Amino acid sequence: MTTLTAPVSSADVLSGLTSLDAIRALLRALPGPDLTAQAAATAREPTLTKPPGALGRLETLALWLAGWQGQHPPQVETPRCVVFAGNHGVAALGVSAFPAAVTLQMVLNFERGGAAVNQLCRANGVALEVVALDLDTPTADFTQAPAMTDAEFLAAFRAGVEQGLRPADLLCLGEMGIANTTAAAALALALFGGTAEDWTGPGTGVHGAALSRKAEVVAAGVARHLPEATDALDLLRRLGGRELAAMAGAVFGARLNRVPVVLDGFICTASAAVLQAIAPGALDHCVVGHASQEPGHRRMLDRLGQKALLDLDLRLGEASGAVTAVPILRAAAACHAGMATFAEAGVSDT
Repeated sequence: MTTLTAPVSSADVLSGLTSLDAIRALLRALPGPDLTAQAAATAREPTLTKPPGALGRLETLALWLAGWQGQHPPQVETPRCVVFAGNHGVAALGVSAFPAAVTLQMVLNFERGGAAVNQLCRANGVALEVVALDLDTPTADFTQAPAMTDAEFLAAFRAGVEQGLRPADLLCLGEMGIANTTAAAALALALFGGTAEDWTGPGTGVHGAALSRKAEVVAAGVARHLPEATDALDLLRRLGGRELAAMAGAVFGARLNRVPVVLDGFICTASAAVLQAIAPGALDHCVVGHASQEPGHRRMLDRLGQKALLDLDLRLGEASGAVTAVPILRAAAACHAGMATFAEAGVSDT
């Protein structure tokens, strides 16, 4: 049995994240999977009592888990979920069906155990943590100025990194923030091109003239910042929100500590896409839990070469799709570790 790779020092990583350039430097030197654990999983898989490929994607997920956990056999015994919450200045422009006050109200609901993600975490044996990020100080209206200063961005990103570095054998990520589909749509447009309408969806339930207004806000923000942005990380600072920056940080931190990640829907995937834009392969330790009903998500998954584990017409956010996918990964690990080999079972493999 190969064992878990020794964790990196959280203090050392966090102390070094003093600028956007420091993040960029680390992104150019991300660790890959543990090749010893990956090789052990690859060698075991064809010896199990089943036809080759009969468990389909469960087989590749088991190999993926082993490599990124740095252990063989893989296991899903201590999964964590982190939901980041932030408020957005563009909420004042009428881009959401709900007021910004709902962000804090939902955080309190999470803390009291009353939200959907609480039930899903309880049902699937996932530990939940909610991280509220300066809810009393919304980001700036990105149609008028960058959403965050460098210092504000770094604080949010570091909060995410700290969560990503914590021990777990699987990390599910999600968010809460009124108007954050607007921020995610603007980020997607800036990263992938097209039109604002390609990426702007109903979010909390806006339609008709309100949806058109939302697309106008997305287009205005990108037109203002894309010409001046230095790279995707700077776009996240200019167009994103604290919770988007924190999710990107958590993906980054998890990669440094070889923790496999399950991304949630449109907003979470847009945040992670920033890292991929800077360092191809930066999301190799990630899978996407579900294909959101938010229309831009499937287009984004195609651009990233990702195939979601589930397609349940979800569009809630708050890591609901990521946590719902945990049993699939648990099943992949259990089959790989627990099945008998042909030799052990006395079954002919020819």
